[in-house]
Amino acid sequence: MAGIQHVAVIGAGAMGAGIAQVAAQAGFRVSLFDLAVSQAEQAVQRIADALDKRVARGKLSATERDGTVSRLHCVSQLAEIADADLVIEAIVENLAVKQSLFRDLAAICREDCLLASNTSSISITAIASAVNRPERVVGLHFFNPAPVMKLVEVIRGIATSAQTAQIALDWARQCGKQAVLARSTPGFIVNRIARPFYAEALRALEVQVAEPVQLDYLMRHAGGFNMGPFELMDLIGHDVNYAVTCSVFEACYQDRRYLPSLIQKELVDAGYLGRKTGKGFYDYAEDAPQPALNLLLPGAGACQSSLAARKLGQWLPADHGLLELVANQLTLEAKATNATDVTVATGSAQLAAVTFPAESGPACLEVNGVLLVPTRGESATMLAARFQQPVVTVDYCRDYRLSPVIALAPAAQNTQEQTRQAIVFFQALGKQVLLLKDYPGMVVWRTVAMLVNETLDLANKGGASLADIDTAMCFGVNYPQGPAAWGCQLGWSAICDTLDGLTAFYGEERYRPSPMLREFAMINKELV
Repeated sequence: MAGIQHVAVIGAGAMGAGIAQVAAQAGFRVSLFDLAVSQAEQAVQRIADALDKRVARGKLSATERDGTVSRLHCVSQLAEIADADLVIEAIVENLAVKQSLFRDLAAICREDCLLASNTSSISITAIASAVNRPERVVGLHFFNPAPVMKLVEVIRGIATSAQTAQIALDWARQCGKQAVLARSTPGFIVNRIARPFYAEALRALEVQVAEPVQLDYLMRHAGGFNMGPFELMDLIGHDVNYAVTCSVFEACYQDRRYLPSLIQKELVDAGYLGRKTGKGFYDYAEDAPQPALNLLLPGAGACQSSLAARKLGQWLPADHGLLELVANQLTLEAKATNATDVTVATGSAQLAAVTFPAESGPACLEVNGVLLVPTRGESATMLAARFQQPVVTVDYCRDYRLSPVIALAPAAQNTQEQTRQAIVFFQALGKQVLLLKDYPGMVVWRTVAMLVNETLDLANKGGASLADIDTAMCFGVNYPQGPAAWGCQLGWSAICDTLDGLTAFYGEERYRPSPMLREFAMINKELV
C-alpha cells in the first residue's frame, strides 16, 4: 500500500462521526457507513454545523470548512468501501458483533487494507481472530470527543504486525494526534492506569474518610487534577465507569487492585448514573442545595507556636514547597541564626520559630510538641503509638505554596487541643484545613502512589512504555503530570514504602508494589 488516502468509518454515532471529522480535516477522503443511512447523513450535517460555528468564531477558515465537508461521503453499502486503505470500526461494544463485522470487512476490502477497531476495552486479539489475515487488524482508540481530545491509543493484538502498528501510529499523527502504542491488555493504557483514581476515592468514601465534595476539592486543589474522581465518575456515567472496572477486574482474573465498589454498584442499581440522569454522587436538579465543604478557614484563630523541623533530608526532596511555605513566615534573622523564640505576625495569628534540632525521631515538623508527619503507609495512630507523642499526618500537595487547602488526619490518642495546634498552625500559614478521619496514605498521596505503581506494573509486563503511559495519561485524561515522571520526582522509595505499609495494614494484595517499583527504589532510578 503506497499510503492511506481513503478512510472508511463504520458507525455514525458520536464517536464514529468524530473520527470521520478528524480524518476529513486531516485531508483524507472519508466514507461514513451506518446501518441506518439517515444517521450517517445526519452525522455529516452535524459535522458541517459544528464547523460553521468554528468559522463564525474565527477558529477555522471557510475554505477549510468547505474542504472538510467535501471530503465526507455517506455510503449505504459496505461494498462501497472496497477500495478503502483504512477502515475504522466504531460500533457497539460487543465482541460477537465486532467479529461478524470484521469477517465481512475482510471479505470486501483489499488484502492490504488496514482494519481498525475503536474499542475501548475489547481484546484486539479476539477481534482479529475472526479475520483470515489478523496481522492487519489493529486498535485505534480515540477519546471522546474525537475532534477535541488529542490522544489515540494504537493497540497491537498478538498477531498485529509491526508494519500495521507503525502505519496506524503514523496515520494518527498525520491527523494531529498524540499517538501511543500499547499491547492488547485489559483496559489498554488509560482505562487500566486510571482505575486507582476512582478506586481509592471510592474506598475513602466507603470508610467515611470524607464526603465526595471534600475529596473532589482536595484532589483538584492539592493534587492538581482538573476534576475530582466523584464529579468525573458522574460525568462519565456510573454505568460506563462501573462496567469498565468490572471488565478489567474480570479480565485480570479478579486481581484485587481492580475490585469494583459496592457503593458504585448501588448507584447503578438505583439508576443514579450521574449527570445524564440528574443524580449520582451529586444532585443536578436546578433547586438542589450545594453540598457543604466544611473546611476550617485560614486565620480563624490566634496561636503562638513553637516550631521545629526534623530530618529535612527525608522530606525536602519531595516536600513540594511545604518547608519553604513555613520558612517564608520566619524573619531573616531567625533563618540566619536559628534563633529561638522569634515571633512573626501572620495576619490574625502569630508564629514563633525555634531551632532545627538534631536528626532524631521521624521526618516531621513539630509544633508545640505535636508531630506533623508527611503521610506514608502508616496511620497517625500507629505513628503516635511508636513515637509516644501526639501525631497529625499531612496529606500530599503538588505545590503546598499554591494549594489553598491542606488535609490533616489526627491520631486517635490526640487530645482535641493537640489536634487544634496542628490545625491552627496551618491556618496561620493561610491554608484552609480539611480534617480527615485517620487513614494511612490519606487521599492524594495514596492515589498518586497507586497511579505510579500501576504505571510501572503495566510497563513491567510489556503493556506499554513508561513514556507512552505518561503521554497517554496527560493527553487522555488530562493528568497534571505523567505518573512515571511523578514517581521519579516524589521518590521511588517513598512510594514503595507507602505501598508496603498499606499492604501490611490491610493484609491484602491490592497495594502490593510492582517488581519494577522495587527495583527502581533499590537503584534510585532516574528517567531520561
